Amino acid sequence: MNATAVAVALCLASSAAYAAAAVAQERLARAGEARSTSALLRSGRWWSSAGLNAAAALLHAAALRYGPLTLVQPLGALTLVAAVPLGARRAGRRVAAAEWRGTLATVAGLGLLLLPASGPAPHATLDLAEALALSGATAAAIGVLTARRDVRSGLRHATASGLASAAASALTQTVAVAAAGRGGSPAAGTVAAVAGLVAVFAVGGMLLSQRAYRGGLGAPLAVVNLANPLAAAAIGAVLLGERLQGGPAGLLLAAAGAAAAARGVLLLTRSAPGVQHATRANGPGRDGGSQPAAGTAVSGVAA
Repeated sequence: MNATAVAVALCLASSAAYAAAAVAQERLARAGEARSTSALLRSGRWWSSAGLNAAAALLHAAALRYGPLTLVQPLGALTLVAAVPLGARRAGRRVAAAEWRGTLATVAGLGLLLLPASGPAPHATLDLAEALALSGATAAAIGVLTARRDVRSGLRHATASGLASAAASALTQTVAVAAAGRGGSPAAGTVAAVAGLVAVFAVGGMLLSQRAYRGGLGAPLAVVNLANPLAAAAIGAVLLGERLQGGPAGLLLAAAGAAAAARGVLLLTRSAPGVQHATRANGPGRDGGSQPAAGTAVSGVAA
């Protein structure tokens, strides 16, 4: 099995674990157990979802050892696809036709996107200055996005979660490549510092996505799944020298795949039963977002 196949297999396993974690977190959001960080820390169900997220993150880190960011991050959108049947089963309903159409569009788009993204196992790593610069820029962007709390704060928190997860993945790639003995073997101190930054952004991304769920799930989860790979692709291109394969034809395939995947995500978002109704019926929550109704079903997941 070549490196690309290994990376894809690990991404599939990671997506399944993230989907299961998202369903658990969605139940917390509906039950009102996610109103504060202290409330989450007292919840056994939240710790279970955190364990699933940790397992998914480890699988994701392993995938980054074998595949570049431009390959691994788009596959994170499969988490949204995996969450559809899981969420429907938990809600005691069948998957709607629109959800199946969204699933097929997402899978087709990812297939097109993966053709030019597939490449050799990564060798580039971030040095300490680059890691600190990336971390500082990401933290600043997150601060701007989460500074205000109003009816649209859920989408901003979701965008911030996607940025945090993308930064964590880029930093994780440095640790994974160093562990494999590639990339010029960064100093042990650099690897340890980068690993610490990974933990900060991974936990921060999970908490930001949980916060975004307060205003409903469909739109915030879709935003996470779009912001994450876009930010990771930019980081990979600017800092890690990753490029799409195939020249202009590869760029056209990637653009077509991204458009199809975005269309699929939108279909999945709009077909989420009860999300829009809950937003209108419950009105602004304590943070300025809306509280989802008890019947809201999940059709996505944090990356």
